[in-house]
Amino acid sequence: MTRTGTLWLVANGASGSNDHAALDSLIEALRAAGSESALVVDCQTDELPDRAALERNAVTTLAIFTGDGTANTAITSIEGWGGEVLLLPGGTANLLAKALHGESSAEEIVAAFGAGRLRPMSRTCIRSSQGSALVEVLAGPGATWSEVREGLREGDIGGTASKAVEAVRQSATGPMVIIAEPVLGRDSGYAGVRLAPEALGMSVDGYGAETAADYLKQGIALLKRDFREGPHDELGTHSEVLCHSADGSPIALMIDGERRSGGAQEHFSLAQLGVNLLGTPDG
Repeated sequence: MTRTGTLWLVANGASGSNDHAALDSLIEALRAAGSESALVVDCQTDELPDRAALERNAVTTLAIFTGDGTANTAITSIEGWGGEVLLLPGGTANLLAKALHGESSAEEIVAAFGAGRLRPMSRTCIRSSQGSALVEVLAGPGATWSEVREGLREGDIGGTASKAVEAVRQSATGPMVIIAEPVLGRDSGYAGVRLAPEALGMSVDGYGAETAADYLKQGIALLKRDFREGPHDELGTHSEVLCHSADGSPIALMIDGERRSGGAQEHFSLAQLGVNLLGTPDG
């Protein structure tokens, strides 16, 4: 079976979780599915394609084989484009790919794509001053754990140890984030406020630690981006949330696993993502 239309592939040539063999295997899977890539973009050396480039080259499918952070940048930069995004797990957590395809491998997803089993899906996202989140936002000093995870990816053991000590210190003593509108959770705030987009609102959780064991659990959960493993308060589902720093300092943010720096006050709102992502029905 040969699919019609033009497909471009974005990949991360320097990814710690995929090597050249993995990329070669994916390209062969695309060829077998009848969708050989007309262009491979290495996000480490090439500019990510924008909407104008996709439209100018009549691209119908943009395949993205990266982690959540690069996928976020690639997808949010083409909102309004009329084509479809084929997201493939090419990073460490791959939370967005798992939301779309479950635990399927990149090759299995490509095979489903070639067989016509994937469907375009409209998804929500979270808008903020520092960009849009497709998977999650973590606001507060706990976001500094993203730097520890980056060190682990790069194999910097010595640097990672010092960053972990600093992350624990920041989580314990850094400026807490208070949820002001609507008023939610602890009056003193949290070391981390997590927001995740759902169909009808943002699920909001507050993360704070009270004992040394709690801090250890919290750190491990943040490193794995499996926040449910850490001690937290479930604060419901909301369409808009206003947070502010307890001491007026900038709020540390982690958006889809990537570190950002916000203002002393940050407004988060649920919105519709302006591009269709291909997904596995009920997958």
